[in-house]
Amino acid sequence: MDKQPIISVGILDRQAEVAGCLNGAFRGTGSGLLSGRFSAKTVSGLILLADEAGREIGRVPSIRLKAGEDSTFKLSQVAIGIRFHWERKEDQAFQGNLALLPREDGTITAVNEIPLEDYLRSVISSEMSAEAPPEFLKVHATLSRSWLLAALARKSKAGEGISPLSQVSKKEDEVCRWYDREDHDLFDVCADDHCQRYQGIRKLGSAQAEEAVRATSGMVIAYQGEICDARYSKACGGLTEDFATAWDDKPVSYLTSITDAPVSYPPVRSEEEAARWILSRPEVYCHTTDERLLEKILPSFDLETRDFFRWTVEYSREELEKILREKSGFDFGDLQEIIPLRRGSSGRIRQLRITGSKKSVVVGKELEIRRWLSRSHLYSSAFLVNAAMGPRGKPERFTFQGAGWGHGVGLCQIGAAVMAARGFSAEEILKHYFRGVEIRKIY
Repeated sequence: MDKQPIISVGILDRQAEVAGCLNGAFRGTGSGLLSGRFSAKTVSGLILLADEAGREIGRVPSIRLKAGEDSTFKLSQVAIGIRFHWERKEDQAFQGNLALLPREDGTITAVNEIPLEDYLRSVISSEMSAEAPPEFLKVHATLSRSWLLAALARKSKAGEGISPLSQVSKKEDEVCRWYDREDHDLFDVCADDHCQRYQGIRKLGSAQAEEAVRATSGMVIAYQGEICDARYSKACGGLTEDFATAWDDKPVSYLTSITDAPVSYPPVRSEEEAARWILSRPEVYCHTTDERLLEKILPSFDLETRDFFRWTVEYSREELEKILREKSGFDFGDLQEIIPLRRGSSGRIRQLRITGSKKSVVVGKELEIRRWLSRSHLYSSAFLVNAAMGPRGKPERFTFQGAGWGHGVGLCQIGAAVMAARGFSAEEILKHYFRGVEIRKIY
């Protein structure tokens, strides 16, 4: 690869209408220069572009608005944290080109076309605070670049028609499902946590973020000559997780469980070990209560989550029955028991049996478990289940005691940031979380 690629980022997808503002000059497909507020929707399979007064500007199969020098565009009501507990909408501004594409169902998709290195400047400041330690920002620039290039390579090999849902099985009594990331048809990556957070130029302007991208330009993590599928999550809880617990049943040598500390802790191999681990508070990198450091590491909406290392969620039986009906689509009847069947090395559950008076279902993998048991989803699937029984022998309340925030595979973001604050270099941090890799410059 002799130069950085131009990538396409899905900002809004499957919308009835897209509205925004072109700040500066843009040249539209088959038209002259455009500027100012606009709206777009599909009519009979075509994109209808209108100005602020609702007057039609054009009606074409698709529209590509090419940005002039120093031009930016703003899109309204962009969802962030989709299906997470911090989900919200905000207006966001972007550099680069804007493509408006119709879908067969009559909806419209807004795509930002932008050079990879410009994309990364926003990503590393959207994923974590741009005021995080400089070595950590270099870590994230290299990590995010590697993940994206590896995903593009996989997508290129697989071709078109990739399903947005990687489903192992869905039987009457078993659901095993994972959600992979290279599943988008009209763009390379989305702008939210499903891929990597990308929140536009609002997240630019940090000299440290700019320097981190510049200093690592073209650098990737590689394993045996191939760019690594460099996964990451917010806080592992002390042990990172194996790839197969969250995704496909295959070993990935550089995505295996390691201890988030200079000393080793044994992997979880039984329910007894899971209980000891989750109820403990080991001295590991992501176990930090340093408020000043967390404020430098986390974006403002992530700072709303304070109990990420060890946490507790409690439901009445009736409340959890309602959540399960809504999230799983199954009516379990009176909920009787929730039993972990199989855990990964960090204690994260990859198979869980849920039994009620009407139905019993085994569910996996880790993200599907988290989503079934919460109105958004639990912080992680590394949790213990405690049922408080009533006088008639029925459970009245369920309490989940958990560890960590996210799937736990690969790099632990908070742990890595703590390592950087303690003086570790970017290369040392990357090689701590991804064993046996090398750092290479490919363009």
